[in-house]
Amino acid sequence: MPTRESLATDAARLGIEACDTIFVHSSLKSIGPVNGGASSLVGALEDVLGQEGLLLMPSFNLLPKGGEARAQNWDRNTTPSSAGWITEFFRTMPGTVRSDHYSHSVAARGINAKAFVSDHLSLEGMESPWDRAPRGRTFGTQSPMLKASRLPQGKVLMLGTNYDTLTYRHVIEAMFWAWQKNLRHDHAFTRLDGNEIFVVWDQLHRQNLGNIGDANCRLFLIDEFLTTLLDAATADPTRSFNFSQE
Repeated sequence: MPTRESLATDAARLGIEACDTIFVHSSLKSIGPVNGGASSLVGALEDVLGQEGLLLMPSFNLLPKGGEARAQNWDRNTTPSSAGWITEFFRTMPGTVRSDHYSHSVAARGINAKAFVSDHLSLEGMESPWDRAPRGRTFGTQSPMLKASRLPQGKVLMLGTNYDTLTYRHVIEAMFWAWQKNLRHDHAFTRLDGNEIFVVWDQLHRQNLGNIGDANCRLFLIDEFLTTLLDAATADPTRSFNFSQE
């Protein structure tokens, strides 16, 4: 049975390093039975990141459906995360801090965590369909996910999950929409069908593959991922990798 120590060894072997900022999408079930459960997993990641690292997880409020319903039930301190058991455990750990966004909040632990998630109400930066006035831009300049993408050691860890759960796909959509609106200001937002564009990413072999426990994992740099796929989409906007109009 995996332990905190063995999970830390797996994480380091995958390529997680001290001082990294890691945004984690996770499935506890995929790891298999763990001695200590979610606590051991979080502890293992923190052991590898060290005192200068930052651990981020989605702490989303995606239930109930619909922006108005989500906004009405949102309380940063009490609304549970709907992004899986590990994220809800992480949210409720003493010392975890959470950004103030009614649907796409991010929870954080580590160096400067509070400051990192404190400006999610900012109206600075690109728009997305998940924005809801007077609340901040979901993927705006001061959002935790965009901040992580600007760090040289900002990485995504997909821990037993697939691209369907990867929220950074929506960041690419927002970036592509901003690019489209520079060409035509009233351009409609378009959704990304990732079946094709993620094949492009996989073929570049710019990610580390391996296991943490029994979970199949992917680890890659956020900025490289976003830049590569946005460049691919804008290089041929008539193709746009199966972007379909919302």
